[in-house]
Amino acid sequence: MDALDTISLLLDKARAGGADVADAVMFETVDISASRRMGKPEGLERSENKAVGLRAFVGQQQAIVSGTDTGRQALAELAERAVSMAKATPADPDSQLAPESLYGKKIPNLDLFDGDEPNAEWLANQCKEAEEAALSVRGITNSEGADAHYGKSRINLAIANGKNIGFAQSYDSSHFSVSVSVLAGTGTAMERDYDFTSARHRRNLEEAASIGLRAAERTLKRLGPRKVTTCRVPVIFDPRLSRSILGILAGSISGASIARGSSFLKDSLHQKIFPESVRIIDDPHIKSGMGSKPFDAEGVKNEKRALIDNGILTTWLLDMRSANKLKMTTTGHATRGVASPPSPSATNLYMEKGKLSPTELIQDIQSGFYVTEAYGMGVNTVTGDYSQGAAGFWIENGVIAYPVSEITIAGHLREMFAHITPADDLVFRYATNAPTLRIESMTIAGV
Repeated sequence: MDALDTISLLLDKARAGGADVADAVMFETVDISASRRMGKPEGLERSENKAVGLRAFVGQQQAIVSGTDTGRQALAELAERAVSMAKATPADPDSQLAPESLYGKKIPNLDLFDGDEPNAEWLANQCKEAEEAALSVRGITNSEGADAHYGKSRINLAIANGKNIGFAQSYDSSHFSVSVSVLAGTGTAMERDYDFTSARHRRNLEEAASIGLRAAERTLKRLGPRKVTTCRVPVIFDPRLSRSILGILAGSISGASIARGSSFLKDSLHQKIFPESVRIIDDPHIKSGMGSKPFDAEGVKNEKRALIDNGILTTWLLDMRSANKLKMTTTGHATRGVASPPSPSATNLYMEKGKLSPTELIQDIQSGFYVTEAYGMGVNTVTGDYSQGAAGFWIENGVIAYPVSEITIAGHLREMFAHITPADDLVFRYATNAPTLRIESMTIAGV
């Protein structure tokens, strides 16, 4: 049996055992990775996994079970266990399968899969080229290592929402990546930084040597950091970090958080929370996008949406359960694993680029902070408070002047969102992307 036949059989067994409706997923994955440090190979790994998950409903009661054995006897036992557990759970009237009218049955070609699986030699050479390029730069004194990775997966979903199986679809995806991290300086004056490239297709990866050279350049720029005094100044977020602002937004407008009342934006739907020039898009159908998917985890048709349009929050991110709780309609943002129920999440999330270059964005700043790294657990999406340890560069008279470290940046997310300006350097490298961002005023806690 192929994967869809397997999970269709699982659904048949669940309904025969007493389930009213059910859905099932199967994830089939292959991962290959190589690593290298200071000129020596450190590891070569390959893993192949297959797992199946079943969600069975008996009335308004449900249970989820998972396993890795897809033999007929194991599937029968899995179905029996799911139905038995469902009968013993409390009713949850908000948890429902999506109606067939919402299914995404027309599957778009998103060009997500590169079946040209690399061999171990190619992966090892990527590590070698990246690390050697970085170590060849004068001033680089050590390496934390280079890694190369290839992964492929097949996602299979089948739904029995009535007497027959109303949805049965699958899609393949792949992922390539190369990364390297190096150090400069000696003793307590050492600094580190990294760079990477990732893509759905091997042909779209950047050259490994370019990654190494850029990692070295970033590391050297961080040498000799200074400390600054506590102040309130404009803050510029480097694109590697600016995407975290969008991640915070996505978590804050998740239907699950809104339904629980645990988001500082819970009363902000259809209100202006960003400047009028800001648009933030979620698009699951970007060709070869790192977050692309042809349908969501409940089989619902998904589509491009402006989450923020002219600064206005237009929607929540919803799956069926959160939509039912809020008396709304799912937006097709469900994700799930084999052992967990669906929950809402963004796909390809990005902020549209602005009109100013990064240079123009900082040229009128007399004193400010260009942040390249943030760390810590200081983001509270319930209250909106933001506080992160940070490192980066100090801005003086409109130009980057010197590296700084061991400071904290703090503010309130509502104020940060309301006073944000994007640059024109949007590049799609992740599932969540943003250009360089300027926030007009944040507190810098220094010495």
